[in-house]
Amino acid sequence: MPEPTKITGKIARKYMAHFLDASFGAESADWYRIGEDLEEYNVDMNPDTEVKKNILGNTTFNHNGYEPSGDADPFYARVGDKLFERLQKIVDEQANDDTCKTSSLEVHLWEGDAESGYTAYKQDCYVVPTSYGGDTSGYQIPFSVNYVGEKTKGKYVPGTKKFTPDSGE
Repeated sequence: MPEPTKITGKIARKYMAHFLDASFGAESADWYRIGEDLEEYNVDMNPDTEVKKNILGNTTFNHNGYEPSGDADPFYARVGDKLFERLQKIVDEQANDDTCKTSSLEVHLWEGDAESGYTAYKQDCYVVPTSYGGDTSGYQIPFSVNYVGEKTKGKYVPGTKKFTPDSGE
């Protein structure tokens, strides 16, 4: 985990960290940082918006929320990797239920520090493999992350690998 002293100006991409709970709902979360093989990872907000114009020439705008999602492609399989093991299980069973459900964590490594924790947002999500196989570079299981429900703000401490919700959450 990067240890910035103080981030100012333009924020390098490595300071926006994305984690998945590789335990997929076990009692204790096993936060796995995605990105090792990725050159890019974006959370597409997928806003549900509508613009209407009535016969009087007035325009109205409705915003019905977001359906955020992201794609991790490529994801190379590694023996002993807990996220790979879960993805392989989903592929083998062609699971389409809560077997695919886990939690995500977005950590702002420019807000906070390693000892007291960084600002983080936890949210439920579904991890869905989009294919499996690959080329001669290695066995791959690319997947999509479909975020659901409300975000919970808190702190993530890298040394303990623990997320703690802010008080009152």
